[in-house]
Amino acid sequence: MQVALDQHTVSLENYLAHLFAELLLDGHQFAVWRKPNSQFLQILIDKTGKVKRISPQIEELIPGFIIHPFVDQKDRKAYFLEATEYFKIDLLAADKLPVPDIKTNFKTAEEAKELIQSYFLKNTKAEFNSRKDFECSKEEFINLVKMGIKAIEERQLNKIVPAKLKKISLNEHFDLIKSIKSLLDSYPNAFINFFHLPEVGTWIGASPEVLIQTKGDQFYTMSLAGTQKAQGDNPLKNAAWTQKEIEEQALVSRYIVDCFKKIRLREYEEIGPKTVVAGNLLHLRSDFKVNMKATNFPQLGSVMLELLHPTSAVCGMPRQEAFDFLNENEKFDRSLFAGFIGPVNIEGETSIYVNLRTAQITEGAALLYAGAGVTSDSDPEKEWEETEMKCEIIGRHLNLKN
Repeated sequence: MQVALDQHTVSLENYLAHLFAELLLDGHQFAVWRKPNSQFLQILIDKTGKVKRISPQIEELIPGFIIHPFVDQKDRKAYFLEATEYFKIDLLAADKLPVPDIKTNFKTAEEAKELIQSYFLKNTKAEFNSRKDFECSKEEFINLVKMGIKAIEERQLNKIVPAKLKKISLNEHFDLIKSIKSLLDSYPNAFINFFHLPEVGTWIGASPEVLIQTKGDQFYTMSLAGTQKAQGDNPLKNAAWTQKEIEEQALVSRYIVDCFKKIRLREYEEIGPKTVVAGNLLHLRSDFKVNMKATNFPQLGSVMLELLHPTSAVCGMPRQEAFDFLNENEKFDRSLFAGFIGPVNIEGETSIYVNLRTAQITEGAALLYAGAGVTSDSDPEKEWEETEMKCEIIGRHLNLKN
């Protein structure tokens, strides 16, 4: 039986429940996101039935959503969801304004939620991540950090960003829609995202870090590093950064400037560093802006995407040596963690983010990923605590009490 949702009284949660359930039933790929400080939830549905791999030449792409792994040494290709359908919902008036018509097989939102729950607790397989079940113990991660510090002291590296995987079971009351709504409410300054590719995986996240943005003639990127807990009623005023954290962020900024130098780009604007809030954490951030028309560089987005990824904020410096260190010493596949994701050429704008503060939803479990920037001044115990805080950013929204 198919019934139409009442467009004037349906709540956002119920609307998403019906939509997601239908898309899962039909086997479609789809992505849902909200940009930082935006009032719109954007929804893209790919009904082509194909897992598309593309080279990230963003200026030439049709509207869609790009998903690139941390690394793909073979062909540097990304997954791409084509915008067969695209629309957005005003979150400030989601229960008052008409929403796109949905034909649903479910009489109630609870029936739709039950299908979603069953899908992710019983049926989902995560075949993409070949070493998915390796969890990093505290001792193992601290040893990895110590190895990184030793490599820095021996001048093999300037910085390294080791990561870990933490697996949590999803309880029997797991409610994906409620989790997404909780992320939207809790992290207004983050790129809230959920995407589902049946043959690749299902991910949910709240990334604080822009990799590249282009709109009209404007190009933008940022350097984000350093992490501490937000304290008190006015966390920005209470922030105090150590020399280690300041230097860590400066290394990321210098890497961006070095990329500009490689392509002989001298006309750019740098603002910062400044302290910014990302959920319950604080970071140091610098902003970089370029007028692509004035610099006669219309393909700057694609060029910088290739130069920046993987950034020193998720890999280390020098990049190749840092990547080789991680490839040899990390015991799990990062999969899509620390890769990049985001809408491409949607409404004339491309916004690509580093896939941080993220979790992969698997059969009855969530795989949480987090990394920490290690320099010669790092304290291994504190780096472990930082990864625990980062995992909690997503983890605490997945098993919400009813």
